[in-house]
Amino acid sequence: MNDFAGEVLGTTGLARSFTQGGKTIHVLRGVDLSVKAGEIVALLGPSGSGKSTLLQAVGLLEGGFEGSIRIGGQEAASLDDRGRTKLRRETLGFVYQFHHLLPDFTATENVVLPQLVRGTKKPAAETRANDLLSTLGLAERLDHRPAALSGGEQQRVAVARALANRPLLVLADEPTGNLDEKTADRVLAEFVRLVRGEGAAALIATHNERLAAAMDRVLRLHEGVLA
Repeated sequence: MNDFAGEVLGTTGLARSFTQGGKTIHVLRGVDLSVKAGEIVALLGPSGSGKSTLLQAVGLLEGGFEGSIRIGGQEAASLDDRGRTKLRRETLGFVYQFHHLLPDFTATENVVLPQLVRGTKKPAAETRANDLLSTLGLAERLDHRPAALSGGEQQRVAVARALANRPLLVLADEPTGNLDEKTADRVLAEFVRLVRGEGAAALIATHNERLAAAMDRVLRLHEGVLA
């Protein structure tokens, strides 16, 4: 379990714009954001509001942003590409709407691989993977490949993978958007419970008001401005 205290994620004046057809499009307009350790925050907004762009920014997945991004107290702008990659690997976990599991690997193997990349020994990585998957109700599905799993089961594997390296912060982009309502509710409840149990924080982008209401706090993004 993480024992980090204080601000896990902070942004100041975060901005992103694109030039298209000679016109400047402002996607993020000076976003100030703070997520504390152990806090689960919903990022609510309609399609096109800039939610995915904001997650890509704070996830250090692409450049071109203005302003400050702090993760675990470290300023990302002061780091080179290698430093940002290290910070992302050691502090962040990701869950997407589409699970992006490796099709030729079992559920356990999909959760083991990111741990091996970080340097965890295989036996310990397998134990960690199986523990997470079992907690998510997949004890009988450990050796199944993604094609043999339901949509909800695949997304549970993606959740386990995101938490495998004990991140300070999990970033989730519409993590239940590809599931039916009943399955979405169940997966989200398991996701939140596991994140809390791990002592991690989470920023979860969604357009679903009902799901957002289950979080500790709701932030609303509209036309690149955070309320």
